[in-house]
Amino acid sequence: MTTTEAPKTTAMKSYDKLMIGGRWVEPATDSVIKVVSPITEEVIATVPEAREADVDAAVAAARKAFDEGPWPRMTPAERAAFLVRIGKEVEARFDAMAEAFTNEIGAPAAVSRAFHNNALKMWGDASTLHERLAFEEEREWEGGHGRLVREPVGVVATIIPWNGPVATASLKIGPALAAGCTVVLKPAPEGPVSVMMLAEALEAAGLPEGVISVLPAGREVGEYLVSHRDVDKVAFTGSTAAGRRIMSLCGERIARVTLELGGKSAGIIADDIPLDEVLPTLVFAGLGNSGQVCANLTRILVPRERQQELIDALVPAYESITVGDPREPGTVLGPLAAERQLERVLSYIEIGKAEGARLVTGGGRPPGLDKGWYVQPTLFADVRPDMRIAQEEIFGPVVVVIPFDRIDEAVDIANGTDYGLSGAVWAKDSALAEQIARRIRTGQIAVNGWDMCVTQPFGGYKQSGLGREGNVEGLGAYLETKLIQFA
Repeated sequence: MTTTEAPKTTAMKSYDKLMIGGRWVEPATDSVIKVVSPITEEVIATVPEAREADVDAAVAAARKAFDEGPWPRMTPAERAAFLVRIGKEVEARFDAMAEAFTNEIGAPAAVSRAFHNNALKMWGDASTLHERLAFEEEREWEGGHGRLVREPVGVVATIIPWNGPVATASLKIGPALAAGCTVVLKPAPEGPVSVMMLAEALEAAGLPEGVISVLPAGREVGEYLVSHRDVDKVAFTGSTAAGRRIMSLCGERIARVTLELGGKSAGIIADDIPLDEVLPTLVFAGLGNSGQVCANLTRILVPRERQQELIDALVPAYESITVGDPREPGTVLGPLAAERQLERVLSYIEIGKAEGARLVTGGGRPPGLDKGWYVQPTLFADVRPDMRIAQEEIFGPVVVVIPFDRIDEAVDIANGTDYGLSGAVWAKDSALAEQIARRIRTGQIAVNGWDMCVTQPFGGYKQSGLGREGNVEGLGAYLETKLIQFA
């Protein structure tokens, strides 16, 4: 699908029911989530806010469907046919989902459509996982033989953030359903409308009763869901701080958990590559979706003697970026998703200046954009690796340039944070680039480019997460392994 011009309206469909067990039902309370546009700062939609009683109902439906229903007892190929239908239903709602994402989160049309194209890829990939991983296989060993059986882990609680909700939900739900699990999905309160549209797609695909529930809610209800005794596994994407809390709650019951968390990814530029071969991907890799992507390259490592050359190239590129209303054609960066994000990003800019980093462009709100939560593309130079702006995830359009003197030093700097999610290496010598890439402790790393490969294993080292999502490695996270031994 190609990008089209977004309509200039923030009015969106509101919802008054929750989807529990595949059916739209009245919520347990009259509590609602008011969806505030980051473009206009006005309420543009409402959805029910799920409470503990709704969680109990959803988990009970999922438990019954798993313990007694047909879903986990179908063949993998039979479940795959449903996943194909889900993909078609998502595609049928593609334009509406993309428009909703633009309005509720502030992503420009091109970014929104890219996210939802990724969702389609994920459903397509999930529908073929059974062709690539054997759910049963024969095993032999000295003195015996048996059958290795991979079975669904059970009821899965899926908790997703607001920065790409339909894509993130698809990355988790697709493999969970392919495995035979039943799912309770909790989207964030900042971006629930596009996910409620996903719920409509799931309903239209005709899944058996109880297999899927969608419960928009905040952190308190999320903790209740994670702690629920009938939830067998938790799949979470969000901040490292929240992931640490979820892991501790899962640890109390030895519940299975996968975590996709924060990042502070580095892009390393060698001394032998022309910058015009780097810039086309480097700029977007740091600023895409207004910097609100966990895998963004927010640290640029460059030979000290090339730092000013890089700055001279990046400044005009940054200053030429159109920041503004994401519904306008030509807008490259929209607003941040929430007012607290604006405050967080501006505070980090002040921290960077106080630490002694050189602010070379940006650094505040764009002139003339007093309404909406906008921040200029911001670039710091002469950044030391130990500065907070070089160590902590900012989650906004702020990129730091860190000079190095030797490749070994660059590797140490790249590895010198608590994170390890993504990364990139640019070098004319491709053997050197791969050699450097192999030394970086990160879940994905690109050579002479950058992308998030959504149909291959994705996840982090260190505090960037636990486990992998995507492809058969992601499917494995939703399976238990049993060995049946024959005398």
